Amino acid sequence: MIHTRPTPRSTQPSSTHEFVRSLGVPDMPPRTSPFDPGYDVATVISHLEQSHHLISRLKISMTCWLIADEAATRSKIDAARRLGVPLVTGGGPFEIAEDKGKLESFLELAASLNIDRVEAGEGFTRLRRTPREYVDLAASYGLTLQMELGDKHGGTFTPAVIQQLIADGFEWLDAGARQIVVEARESAQTVGLFDDSGRLNFDAAEAFADAFGMERTIFEAPNKRSQFDFLSHFGNTVNLSNVRLEELLRVEIYRRGLHSDAYARFLAPGAAGADRDGTQLRNR
Repeated sequence: MIHTRPTPRSTQPSSTHEFVRSLGVPDMPPRTSPFDPGYDVATVISHLEQSHHLISRLKISMTCWLIADEAATRSKIDAARRLGVPLVTGGGPFEIAEDKGKLESFLELAASLNIDRVEAGEGFTRLRRTPREYVDLAASYGLTLQMELGDKHGGTFTPAVIQQLIADGFEWLDAGARQIVVEARESAQTVGLFDDSGRLNFDAAEAFADAFGMERTIFEAPNKRSQFDFLSHFGNTVNLSNVRLEELLRVEIYRRGLHSDAYARFLAPGAAGADRDGTQLRNR
């Protein structure tokens, strides 16, 4: 009978996390903000329990949460808070509330639900106050604010639009907005940085990242192609949002080089652009 020598216990990973680290994958702060477009409570809570450590901020998206049973909405929020996941509302209710003269009531409601950030935008309405007024108003309710740039119905950004949006973004950041979100809706097609075939304009994306910096820029990436394009181009430090909860793990294995399409770029020995701890540097 042939006996094989067991691997010394000291080299055996005791957890999935330790095994992933042993492959050369560094620990990373969460950089993906998935969204809840109206999933049932059990689905949201299950995903939060499975992936809370990978979520930078859960977006309670669109206005679905305003017409859902409030107890269900509160259950989702309570689960996120219990698991240490910050929350942000999507920009739609902010725009509607301001346009209808109810912004203060909306901010009071968000704060009462223990949401800590709201998203502002001018995607389908026009704001009437200055960025400083909006940031200060949100702060008076204990809320931080992020600004979404881009018209939801204006098509693909032109060079002139990009230049104006960057100027607008600086005004919001100077006023105290925490981050800038670049519009892509749920399609990433014929909107924002994407043409009518869904191709990402990498030069335009670079313009936003160069202007605001990677930490303050969030790119909406609602489908596989857009997610992989942003990660492949900018590396694994890029902030993404509008990722569906069921797609979060796929995004995060790509970010870490644990996906077949990303291994050679991020994790394989001698992977181009990887620094000493395995973190992919931003492509230039």
